[in-house]
Amino acid sequence: MTETYRAFVAIDLPESVRFALGALQEELKSSKFRVEWVRPESIHLTLKFLGDIEVARTDAIVGAMTLAAKGSTQLALVPSGLGVFPNARRPRVIWVGLGGQLDHLKSLQQTLDAHLADLGFPSETRPFKGHLTLGRVKGKIAVDRMQAALAKFNAFEFEGFEADRIILFKSELRPSGAVYTKVAQVNLD
Repeated sequence: MTETYRAFVAIDLPESVRFALGALQEELKSSKFRVEWVRPESIHLTLKFLGDIEVARTDAIVGAMTLAAKGSTQLALVPSGLGVFPNARRPRVIWVGLGGQLDHLKSLQQTLDAHLADLGFPSETRPFKGHLTLGRVKGKIAVDRMQAALAKFNAFEFEGFEADRIILFKSELRPSGAVYTKVAQVNLD
C-alpha cells in the first residue's frame, strides 16, 4: 500500500500575529457564535491545498515550490479587517483579511499553482483571496449579530510581518483539531 499524507503549502505566521488573532477570537467568542475556532498556533496563510499526496511525491512538490519562490522576494503583509465566506447571511468561515503586498502574494500563489499543475494537481478555479481562517461556523448564526461583529472589527489592523518562506505542511485530523507538521520549507529569494 502506498504511504500518503494530507498536505498543503502555506505561509507561517509570527507568534505575535498568532497572539493577536487569538485575542480577536476571544472577543468574537463573546458574541456566542456557534463556531469551531482554529487554535491560534494553527492559523496560517494557505497558498495551495493539495489533499492526500503520496510520500514519494514530496521531492517533486518541493521542487515546484522552489521554482515558484525563485525571483519572489519577501512579502510585507498586514492582517486587517474581518470577513466571512460566503456572506454574512450564510457564514461558513470567519477570517481576517490581509493588506500589504497583495499583488506580489497573488503572483506567488498563481506561480505556485501553475508549477503544481505541471505535477498533476488541479489548478484553482476560484480567484485567490488571501485570508487567515479564525473559525468555521457550525449551525446558524443570527445575521444581525454577525453584521455587528463584522462592523465592529472591520477597521482593525494588526502589526505587519515579513513572509520570507513557503512551507509544505502535513495535516493530521484529530478529534482535538488538525495538527500541522512542517515537512519542508523554501525561502523566498
